Amino acid sequence: MPVYTVSQVTRYIKESLERDSLLADLWVSGESSNVARSAAGHIYFSLKEENTLLRCVMFKGGSGGEHVLDGTAISLHGRVSVYEVRGDLQCIVDLARPEGMGERYLELERLKVQLEAEGLFEPSRKRPIPSFPQRVGVITSPTGAVWHDIQNVVARRYPLVELVMAPCQVQGDNAAPTIIEAFNAMNAEPDIDVVILARGGGSLEELWPFNEEAVARAVFASKSPIISAVGHETNVTVADMVADLRAPTPSAAAELAVPDARELFGRVVGNSQKMYQVVMQELANRAGGVQWSLSRMEMRVPDTSTHRQQVDDLLQGLALRLGNALALHKQRLVGLNQRLGTLDPVSVLRRGYAVVSRTDTEAIVLDASQVAPGDAIHVRVHQGEFGSVVSSDAKKSS
Repeated sequence: MPVYTVSQVTRYIKESLERDSLLADLWVSGESSNVARSAAGHIYFSLKEENTLLRCVMFKGGSGGEHVLDGTAISLHGRVSVYEVRGDLQCIVDLARPEGMGERYLELERLKVQLEAEGLFEPSRKRPIPSFPQRVGVITSPTGAVWHDIQNVVARRYPLVELVMAPCQVQGDNAAPTIIEAFNAMNAEPDIDVVILARGGGSLEELWPFNEEAVARAVFASKSPIISAVGHETNVTVADMVADLRAPTPSAAAELAVPDARELFGRVVGNSQKMYQVVMQELANRAGGVQWSLSRMEMRVPDTSTHRQQVDDLLQGLALRLGNALALHKQRLVGLNQRLGTLDPVSVLRRGYAVVSRTDTEAIVLDASQVAPGDAIHVRVHQGEFGSVVSSDAKKSS
């Protein structure tokens, strides 16, 4: 026969209890007593009925802890487990409400706690609504006033948008499945920028389809941002809490979904005027800067009149000096020409002299000894030339 340790037994009991479907999802009512609150925010208490006692603990973050007071009749939701350290049987509570609330209301509160723990209500996951949508989906009843109101608001504010209807029932036992089907149809539509989930006001029972867990998860799974407008402003459903944005009424949801064309026009006109003023002011500033630069440039332009006069004086002086130099050179050329004229052989010939050269060698005869009787010579005079022969009586130079 096997022998088990205490921890093995308590662990087995704990696992057995937690596998039990009834004890894992339990609603129980009684009177709270021995309430103690820890510094960490946990609440330890007992739930009793006549001579029966059930130990309970609600950890920090549970819902309805303010209702857990000594001697108060409460209803709570939780699961039964075992605290292994002491082997105590206890109920781990996640929701507590005053006794007398309806079962449906308690179930709704439990669902809210569950969905909040899963992050479906988390503000950080909520998506922004586009400023200029082109296609807006609407999930509502096609026969009610809500659809008519949404059409009127959109036509008045922003007629450029296209409305896409996904019809559904908005109350009754069969409403939730039709709402889910409408979300599936809307997810299949291309380019839906935002979806409005809407119905008019009503009692808690009439609005109950929008508190269904399946509807809440359909809102969460939507491909497009959701604006929820279910009931009146005081009616807050689970679908409102999961949606990316909640509107107090369906008409307000339509106003949040599309911009106001008149307001846009006013903004465009205002921005145009501001831009015009900014541009004109900038042009004025730049013009002033250009004028200032021109003034500075004018102040720094050198006085060229004096320099021009100096240049004129220099040119006149240069012309005078050049004329004098040319005249001097001209006189020198005349003198040189005259000197050259005196040396010109033609001038010598003009005075009666002749140039005699040997006919055979064309050498100039400078001395009588250069020729002999009978030698042919060539004689050039001032006007012409002729040939001759040396006579026999030619005289030798002494």
